[in-house]
Amino acid sequence: MIAITGLHKTFGKNPVLVDLELAIPNRGVFAILGPNGSGKTTLIKSILGMVLPDKGSIILNGKAVKKQSAYRNQIQYLPQIANFPSNLTVAEIINMLKDLRNQPCQEEALIERFGLQPFLKKKLATLSGGTKQKVNIVLAFMFDAPLIILDEPTTGLDPAALIKLKELVLLERAKGKTILITTHIMQFVEEMADEIVYLLEGKIYFKGTVQQLMQNTSAPNFEHAIAAIAQTTA
Repeated sequence: MIAITGLHKTFGKNPVLVDLELAIPNRGVFAILGPNGSGKTTLIKSILGMVLPDKGSIILNGKAVKKQSAYRNQIQYLPQIANFPSNLTVAEIINMLKDLRNQPCQEEALIERFGLQPFLKKKLATLSGGTKQKVNIVLAFMFDAPLIILDEPTTGLDPAALIKLKELVLLERAKGKTILITTHIMQFVEEMADEIVYLLEGKIYFKGTVQQLMQNTSAPNFEHAIAAIAQTTA
């Protein structure tokens, strides 16, 4: 589904992505991991067209995304920090996106799943961080797109909401969708990811399953495996 070749991006004198090569197949959950500043966000924003690489190509479903916009209708995105107008109510932001996308929408089932009915008439500015994140999750899943990108989706979620998010991700994977996730919660990755991609200084140091990484590092568990790969690349 996603084929990235020779992707390079520099901000000022700082290289953020360095001739990056990555292939993500159709269907599955793929975790993009790495420390802060490793290039995760730049990679995601390059796929979304929010950052223009200096060189290289990104192919989505056989078509180059450079200088295109229509392909974004094939993507649903949950940003790490969602900057929606705080004076809008939950219902207003949902309806605004429905009007902009003009596509079939399944917001009612998602609103019920995350218990947001009591908050529909409340302004975003009045909501707790966890409730805002539930709203962001509804916005990210309410359209039917083959590619879903979730940037730190677990932020602020209570245990019950986290379980519902996991169930939702698995439901979407079962439909044949591709889901990219960035997170610092290793337990979430271990439970959910079919494959992980470990980035450091704009380069890929590992791509494979959790089990493969543990075997490669001879680590007793996933957290130790991640720590081991970070140490070997230091």
